[in-house]
Amino acid sequence: MTVEPISQLARLSVSLPAELLAQLDAMVAERDLPSRSQMIAELIRHELAEHSEGRDGAILAGTITLIYRAESGRVRQALAQAQGSFLKEVISSQHVFLEDDQSLEVLLVQGPSERLHMLCDELRRIRGVHQIRLVTTRALLPPLHAHGRGGKTAQVGGAA
Repeated sequence: MTVEPISQLARLSVSLPAELLAQLDAMVAERDLPSRSQMIAELIRHELAEHSEGRDGAILAGTITLIYRAESGRVRQALAQAQGSFLKEVISSQHVFLEDDQSLEVLLVQGPSERLHMLCDELRRIRGVHQIRLVTTRALLPPLHAHGRGGKTAQVGGAA
């Protein structure tokens, strides 16, 4: 059996809130990993795989789930403004208030994969957004509204 050499390592310094660090340490302990670095590398690999998934121009349907701090309406206003730039893709949204001034919002979305990822990237840049997750499928929503003569239907989410 041949042992491959360890790839060159690079150091990274990260500042985290104390509570988040405590949660990370608990996860490392639960998974019986030798270091935080191993856990962080796994999390980064997962996010990189998810980031590249579905960026092939396919029309997708899915949800975007956000958890954010609802401080003084600034975050909600920024989220609404971002969503306004993606009216064809955002079909509906559901919002609930959580404990400790946090909010949970779920967006039902459909459209080209690039547009859905662009929407997520724009939402992610909003200060106060703590978590965001896009879950998609290639199965599409049926047309929601019929219009015109001849029974043609309007497509949702920019689907042609």
